Amino acid sequence: MATHLDLEEQEQLDQLKHFWKRWGNLISWALIVVLGAYAAWNGWHYWQRQQASQSAVLYDTVERAALAADLPLLERSLADIQDKFGRTTFAHQAALMAARTFQDKAQTDKARTALNWVVDKASDPGLVALARLRLAALAIEAKSLDQARQALSGSFAPAFEPLVADRLGDIALLQDKRSEARDLYLKAWKGMDARGDYRALIEVKLAALGVNPAAEEKKQ
Repeated sequence: MATHLDLEEQEQLDQLKHFWKRWGNLISWALIVVLGAYAAWNGWHYWQRQQASQSAVLYDTVERAALAADLPLLERSLADIQDKFGRTTFAHQAALMAARTFQDKAQTDKARTALNWVVDKASDPGLVALARLRLAALAIEAKSLDQARQALSGSFAPAFEPLVADRLGDIALLQDKRSEARDLYLKAWKGMDARGDYRALIEVKLAALGVNPAAEEKKQ
């Protein structure tokens, strides 16, 4: 009986050796690929968490500097987060925040640089749209109307189209194209939330052109 079992075990062992000799390398490489992919996946998510955590700390520094209007600290902390964590949303939001402070302090060149950086680097279309709208506003203030139109060229998400129309209306008005400005302001007014403060501002612009937007809407 023992001899019979030994023979069966030997046969199974021979079959296993044959199987491993034929498929062993393939199985080993498959395991290496699977385990490597799993390790890479874990490493990627760990790296992302680390990036988010560290960029959040720098974002707080940018925010404190912006609130305190500490321009030297703001410049240093913004450059730091852009250099180390330029792909993160925190960095893009920090640049938008810094641009606002620079603009408030009449540092328009620095504001423009920060906004252009967001346009170039951000992957969030909403943040890019905000940066482009603010670049247009800076250009309008500087009477650089061609630059303003360029900032507003291209596509925007539907939620931003009323704001784009408003900016384009400002440009048309500065160019003394009153009819075009009227149409653009009406487009902006219709796209705005009826309860929003911004819509009231558009009504003021239309009133200056002798237009009652509610009456115009009834005509259509």
